[in-house]
Amino acid sequence: MRLTWTVTPLALREPLRISRSVMAGRDAVQLTVAHEGLRGHGEAVTSVYHRLDVERITGLLRRLRPALEELPGPEAALAAVPDSVAEAPGVLAAVDAALHDLVGKRCGLPVHALFGHGWSDTATAFTVGIGQDPAPVLGRGFRLLKIKLGGGDDVARVREIRRAAPGARLLLDPNGAWTADEAVRILDRVAPLGIEAVEQPVAPGAPDALAWVAARSAIPVIADEDARTLEDVRNLPGAVHGVNVKLAECGGLTAARRIVEFARDHGLQVMLGCQVASSLGIAPAVHLARSARWADLDGHLLLAEDPWTGIGGHDGVLRLSGEPGLGVRPA
Repeated sequence: MRLTWTVTPLALREPLRISRSVMAGRDAVQLTVAHEGLRGHGEAVTSVYHRLDVERITGLLRRLRPALEELPGPEAALAAVPDSVAEAPGVLAAVDAALHDLVGKRCGLPVHALFGHGWSDTATAFTVGIGQDPAPVLGRGFRLLKIKLGGGDDVARVREIRRAAPGARLLLDPNGAWTADEAVRILDRVAPLGIEAVEQPVAPGAPDALAWVAARSAIPVIADEDARTLEDVRNLPGAVHGVNVKLAECGGLTAARRIVEFARDHGLQVMLGCQVASSLGIAPAVHLARSARWADLDGHLLLAEDPWTGIGGHDGVLRLSGEPGLGVRPA
């Protein structure tokens, strides 16, 4: 096998403001694993929050390349945990995606079929940043909105969006901006507006505070930053109502499937989340969408120009091409 990569800038259609930052774009390291005339693709994106820049991503790939290229094929590579990139789950997820893409192409099957799953078109949430107007995406057909909060009067903001979108399903995400007391007070006030769930209402790293809020909240509480790994999720049954599984934070499809299985076996609802990325970076999670109650897989829809295509979503519905592997191709 041969591992190569290129770096592609991803500019957002408009800056995305959340409680801890404002983002206008990021870089994507798009990698290819070639074997016996076929190529599998994956993507790792830069992240200030995760201290992952282009130099670190490509340095880890260089460290991994000799061991990966000595393996006889992608199946063997998936079975071998690449310890050299385990410190950066986003890089591990990109390699894992490329290997699954390659296995699917070798077998002539979409990735979800490798897992024994069928597929049906799936609604995705669209992220409405702090200060953004939801009207444009509502006009495109989106009926599931994720509202970023933590930028001021959050109750007024939720009421404003509910008035603008009376029939939409709403998720809230303050990215850990509230104290526990604030969370309970705010959630109690917005619960009558028909909110389906709230992600990570308090800062990560305080599981007791998260559980305290969940026990008092009229809205289901979904752990996000506190549910990055299977080890994290093992501590959450009985403490929260669900978990947000992000492949770039847990290490890819292989790790995500274990988390989803554990969550469902222990009564936790599952959300599939993402980072801002191209269709290539979002595609692996789309193949798991049937396993989740909520798909929040809109990272490619926030871009000014997506260099890949094949998963749809522009009208609020994710659609796979049915092609082998991840089912994406250069735009």
